[in-house]
Amino acid sequence: MKLSEIKQILQSVENVEFQLEDRRFVPEHFHVTEIGKVIKNFIDCGGTIRKEEKVNFQLWNANDYEHRLKPAKLLHIIQLSEEKLGIDDSEIEVEYQDKTIGKYDLEFNGKNFILKNKLTACLAEDACGIPAEKEKKNLSELTSNSGNSCQPGSGCC
Repeated sequence: MKLSEIKQILQSVENVEFQLEDRRFVPEHFHVTEIGKVIKNFIDCGGTIRKEEKVNFQLWNANDYEHRLKPAKLLHIIQLSEEKLGIDDSEIEVEYQDKTIGKYDLEFNGKNFILKNKLTACLAEDACGIPAEKEKKNLSELTSNSGNSCQPGSGCC
């Protein structure tokens, strides 16, 4: 989800609710402790130099049960970060501590913001040397070219 999308959604929802993919909710007394612009300059294992730019939201569970972040307040924080930090309309990445700090993509299901699990991946598969995964078959389903199963002493092996 891009920053422009969340800004549009925040204008039409009554509450800001974040939900994990396993259907658990981030406690309603969470705080957005940071909004930032994260620039990642790196080199992949194939030697290609890459640059990634994201808008980062950090969610934090506070022991502050009296307050709940309202859409207008989050919209104000976003606008302030755009103005002060020069944040543009980039993809949002959310940091949230469950068992450990995780990074999530963000989607909206019409009611809640969904924290989508991110996975690592090789960006240079052609240069990495990792072989493509072979198709797995059950030995009981294999047959020889003649249509007969491979029998001991038949010469098929």
